Amino acid sequence: MSELINLKEYPVKDMLAALLKDKTTKKNIIFATDVYEGCDTKTQITTDRLLGFESYEIQPRVSKSQDEQLKRTRNKAEVFTPSWICNKMNNHCDTEWFGRENVFNTEDGQVWITTTGNIEFPKGKDWMNYVDSRRLEITCGEAPYIVSRYDAATGELIPLKDRIGILDRKIRIVNENTVTKDEWMEWVYRAFQSVYGYEFQGDSLLIARINLLQSFVEYYENAWDSKPAESELKKIVNIIVWNIWQMDGITGTIPFGKPNDEYKQISLFEYAVGINDTEPEAVNCRIFDWRSNESLTYNSIKAYK
Repeated sequence: MSELINLKEYPVKDMLAALLKDKTTKKNIIFATDVYEGCDTKTQITTDRLLGFESYEIQPRVSKSQDEQLKRTRNKAEVFTPSWICNKMNNHCDTEWFGRENVFNTEDGQVWITTTGNIEFPKGKDWMNYVDSRRLEITCGEAPYIVSRYDAATGELIPLKDRIGILDRKIRIVNENTVTKDEWMEWVYRAFQSVYGYEFQGDSLLIARINLLQSFVEYYENAWDSKPAESELKKIVNIIVWNIWQMDGITGTIPFGKPNDEYKQISLFEYAVGINDTEPEAVNCRIFDWRSNESLTYNSIKAYK
């Protein structure tokens, strides 16, 4: 099996510092797991810890040992879904949206046959409506429902034309309905802005973000036979980091409360008012509404619905 995630190669190495950011805390995402020696659950993930002399290996679940997979399943109910099930569920959502079956592919047991020709849209809906339609993958892990670079259960790479993720489908629609590069870029950005996902464990969250970034680069190179400019990478990473965020899905807050500064000594005053490891301050996670151009708390959106 080829290496699915490589932190030391383009485009990940160039964007790694940005991929580690947490938009709510203005710090880095935290490990939120104790499987890495020398790091507790609230330790921030940094480029030094990932690329330094004694670096931690961050790999998808399928690349981990069976013992570690079992431990994470027991402790965090971490079980990743095979691509054929992701495809079946995404197909069901598209059947509801389009009002017909087999829009993007036809299922054949645990495989699928990708449809050919441009996708036709039902009366009253167009391709732009589909690209802008918002989707959320809860407890997203490595985000297999959003992008399907590989089968999360087996590690098998999936060809670009046969991918079945929510974002993969949106980009297919963009490919079929845009002509110029500027138009393509505008609608690919909008496609990324329309998909959301949250995850508790920091290593899985980072992999999810990397999978979205790698997918962007692969689709870009396939469409334009060149690599994205640094400014384009930075813009897509900013969208990814806002939309794929770290959260305790039960509380809608940062896992384990407000993170401590990396090298900050807690003052007596802070200890007295409860800002410490024993009484963490809950922090509501913030996400971004790209159409209204404002950040909102996740809990405020839940309350509104």
